[in-house]
Amino acid sequence: MLATLGELPGPPGWGYEFKWDGVRAVTYLDGGQVRVVTRNDRDVVDSYPELRRLLGRFPRRRLVLDGEIVALDPTGAPSFSLLQQRMHVRTPSPALRERVPVQLYVFDVLHLGGRSTVELPYTRRRDLLADLAIDDEVATTPPYWADHAGQDLMRTAEQRGLEGVIAKRLDGPYQPGLRSRSWIKTPRNRTVEVVVAGWKPGEGRREGRIGSLLLGVYDDAGRLGYAGNVGTGFTYQMLTDLARQLAPLGRATSPFDEPVPRPDAREARWVEPALVGEVAYRTLTPDGRLRHPAWRGLRPDREPAEARRANLR
Repeated sequence: MLATLGELPGPPGWGYEFKWDGVRAVTYLDGGQVRVVTRNDRDVVDSYPELRRLLGRFPRRRLVLDGEIVALDPTGAPSFSLLQQRMHVRTPSPALRERVPVQLYVFDVLHLGGRSTVELPYTRRRDLLADLAIDDEVATTPPYWADHAGQDLMRTAEQRGLEGVIAKRLDGPYQPGLRSRSWIKTPRNRTVEVVVAGWKPGEGRREGRIGSLLLGVYDDAGRLGYAGNVGTGFTYQMLTDLARQLAPLGRATSPFDEPVPRPDAREARWVEPALVGEVAYRTLTPDGRLRHPAWRGLRPDREPAEARRANLR
């Protein structure tokens, strides 16, 4: 179940949770096996082997849990940049696991005790989740608040540098695979998923490396439109990883279904739009492109079709 972007709704009838900056994952515990499945149906348990320890807590239970994999910075806040160090590693070394530990923030239970719970209201599912008492260094259950808590949570998110707030209908069922207005996400900053459709060579300190990326989003008809270019927010490691992953995707012509402005297209190296990334941005230009975007990282848990123009605000 996915949330719809929108303004934070007021009471009554809503519960409020912090929006966590990590990788969404559904965890399946069944018969001594554990699977951790991302939004694009990839089992990433080998990338986050710490989560296998959940079997020790529930050795005979059949459970399906929805949550977010996060990496915490020294202040205890989820850090997407830290998590990037784990997202692209299939089998992390003990040293990497120690340097960047992860934790599963569980916020919903979808199957319990041999039966599905998705038809139950949100409040009942949260009660069942609380009864499981999931709270240790591997996984924890963040609280939710109701009544007039929404604006207070948003202020706290601002103060602590958290991603934002999600409001959920207290009487709402869980709707697998749907983007529903029963869940409303209100991020503190604007972020959006994009596909990488090209890159331009760097200059100066970035000579011989990637200087900027040309970004695209799909419209409702499946046409790839130009969303702008991004040249900030990269670390040295990000640029190295991007160069390696883009190298086999090169193509001779632009993948866009519309013209790219000549200054942006000049010296561009075009690629198949197979990689999904995330950018933060301030607003949109009058022609619907990203203004002052900053790169946040690749999103291997997303499919290219999820990079939609409809998500730009």
